[in-house]
Amino acid sequence: MISSLLYVPGNAPRFLEKAGQRGADVVIVDLEDAVPEAAKTEARDGLEKWVPEIKRGGCQVFVRVNQSDRLVEDAIAATLAGADALYIPKVEGPDILAGLDKTLTAHEGNRAPISFVPLIEDMKGLFEVRAIAQGPRVIALTAGGEDLATAMGARPTPEVLRYPKLMIHYAAKEAGVLSFGMLRTTVDFADKDALRAAAMEARDFGFDGASCIHPSVVPILNECFAPSPEEVEWARKVLAANDENAAAGRGAFMLEGKFIDAPIVTRARNLLARFEKGRATL
Repeated sequence: MISSLLYVPGNAPRFLEKAGQRGADVVIVDLEDAVPEAAKTEARDGLEKWVPEIKRGGCQVFVRVNQSDRLVEDAIAATLAGADALYIPKVEGPDILAGLDKTLTAHEGNRAPISFVPLIEDMKGLFEVRAIAQGPRVIALTAGGEDLATAMGARPTPEVLRYPKLMIHYAAKEAGVLSFGMLRTTVDFADKDALRAAAMEARDFGFDGASCIHPSVVPILNECFAPSPEEVEWARKVLAANDENAAAGRGAFMLEGKFIDAPIVTRARNLLARFEKGRATL
């Protein structure tokens, strides 16, 4: 269960040293956009120190690598440092994932294979997203909202981003992998009410979690993407009533004035599974 992913610049020790204490499920150490070119090599070299230090806080650590001639070296450094996954920007097709898969196998030794989270950030990637979602090691998909808008020559408004982000989300759900994001850009973190509304909307659509660039947003994401106590209680009632009615030969029934049938029972079962999985990670 991953509700919150916090980006931290890979060249900012004052942020990195506290990153594992922010309450995020995942800290994304960013080697790409947040790091100027002159500092990228130093940031990569710092993974050996920062990845295990952040993981001691109890969260997972992903590394956003550079999609350039730095890609392979960034990916190997993240793997050797013990990162759980790579955030791979500007993925345009599954071939890049297949190549990284083969390259990293030789560097993994006894560690579990590092996972991939492709970022879809241009039109080519958007129209190849179903194939990308089926690529090796993929555990989740997400969109780069600002880059997508730029690729379209558009402004990153919720209206502009809604359809492409839903395309990426649907591809993730078809492939059975996680889907991260909200139906808006995540750059503006000052308006907490708007962020909360966007997170709740994303959860209603079935997104699993979202990323942020400021630690003040982490509690909002954790709250919005996790099942509420009322939802958990209702799901338990649904499953208990379903067991009773199934024993009586009924596949559909009324519960507290609401009609319940198979899709609602499945949704309740999935919600409880997500809740129990979240508790198991605490």
